[in-house]
Amino acid sequence: MIETVQLHKKYDAVTALHDVSFTAENGCITGLLGPNGAGKSTTLRAIYGLIKLDHGKAAVDGFNTAENPVEARSRLGALPDKRGLYPRLTARENIQYFGRLHGMNGSDLDKKIERLIDLLDMKEFAHRRTLGFSTGQQLKVNIARALIHDPPNVLLDEPTNGLDVMSTRALRTLILRLCDEGKCVLLSTHIMQEVSALCQNIVIIANGKVNAAGPPDVLLAETGEENLEDAFIQIIGSGEGLMR
Repeated sequence: MIETVQLHKKYDAVTALHDVSFTAENGCITGLLGPNGAGKSTTLRAIYGLIKLDHGKAAVDGFNTAENPVEARSRLGALPDKRGLYPRLTARENIQYFGRLHGMNGSDLDKKIERLIDLLDMKEFAHRRTLGFSTGQQLKVNIARALIHDPPNVLLDEPTNGLDVMSTRALRTLILRLCDEGKCVLLSTHIMQEVSALCQNIVIIANGKVNAAGPPDVLLAETGEENLEDAFIQIIGSGEGLMR
């Protein structure tokens, strides 16, 4: 479970986050939505434990990311929007390196690497250096790096950017599988089709505040709209909170 409690962060005169609070439950895909500049990236950085908050806290399975960063990160797999790979390492070596960072080694690590290579259909390029990989190939390696330590919580930041139709469909299937395994999945995206297809809960941020939170059908009923895109536009335009 991922929880944020009154996250507040200012950069000089700009308030990036203003008391942002929400919970992403286990066995659920929670969509984190908002226009550009809304505060989504700052929220994710707070959950990663990469920024110092003015006040408030982010916690992963009860571990405060500021006070217990190692414990929190051990329970978190993150796919950030910046997906740099080590170009001189093979796909397998990139995954192995991240496994070792999490204290894994030996046959256990090797078995988990092979399982992810099979799961993500990476056999064709697993032993190639990642320099020159396609967007889809890079994404698969990054997903494997995020999942190598079998984290109970997964953060996905715009995961389908630059993917073709088939790769997007395969990724959606994987996200649903993670949810079925009981993992907490927090998905940041601009694509309403993904939200409609995947998310059981939605958190909408605008101007650094949570404007609405709840299941898709509840947000549709509250706004009186027939689709999530129209509901989203109404919510961020009105600035009125719809909390469930």
